[in-house]
Amino acid sequence: MAADPTILERLAAARPTDESRPWLAVSMVSALDGGTAISGKSGGLGNDTDREVLKTMRSLADIVLVGAGTVRAEKYRVPSRKELRLVVVSGRLDLDWDNPLWHSGQVTVLTTAQAPPAPKGVQLLRAGTDRVDLAVAVHELHEQLSAQMIICEGGPSLNGQLLELDLVDEVVLTLSPFALAGSSSRIAHADTEVIRRFTLAHALPDGDWLFLRYVRPVTRS
Repeated sequence: MAADPTILERLAAARPTDESRPWLAVSMVSALDGGTAISGKSGGLGNDTDREVLKTMRSLADIVLVGAGTVRAEKYRVPSRKELRLVVVSGRLDLDWDNPLWHSGQVTVLTTAQAPPAPKGVQLLRAGTDRVDLAVAVHELHEQLSAQMIICEGGPSLNGQLLELDLVDEVVLTLSPFALAGSSSRIAHADTEVIRRFTLAHALPDGDWLFLRYVRPVTRS
């Protein structure tokens, strides 16, 4: 079934611009009970429109931010849009360096100052000592790559860290008509409980799926 163009148009609405910092959106899919993966992958939760939503969000972004575990589980490839950069968070650099993804020129690996060196040709950005400092990293991505919009595609631990640091401006969530039970993580997980308030911008049904867009109620200074 073809994607509803109205949904894509509304999700592509203009975002606020701020020359001092990027707009950061978290884009995820969730089951009715909060689970985010079937057998370790999120693809089985979405539909054709969900896949088009992902493409739409990526078309707006300068950077896709994603954890190394998600890259492995979802088998990420080099972005088809040459201007789009993939920034992969990996504190230990325990990555498969034979994967051509790392040598594509479109990928930066975000890691710590203590992490080992990477193979020649792999682009690293170091932020933080024993843990990646995402606040510093977002600032550096803005300064070094002129990023104005960052899309975070998970996983839950990365989303949780961003929420802890109050860096999230928007949440785009596909609510899937499945209930999973099991042990799948919800869309954000952190060691510390935090409460961040968002305002509903769009609630767009597509058959049994629901596409939600929430934004911060006030512009962060």
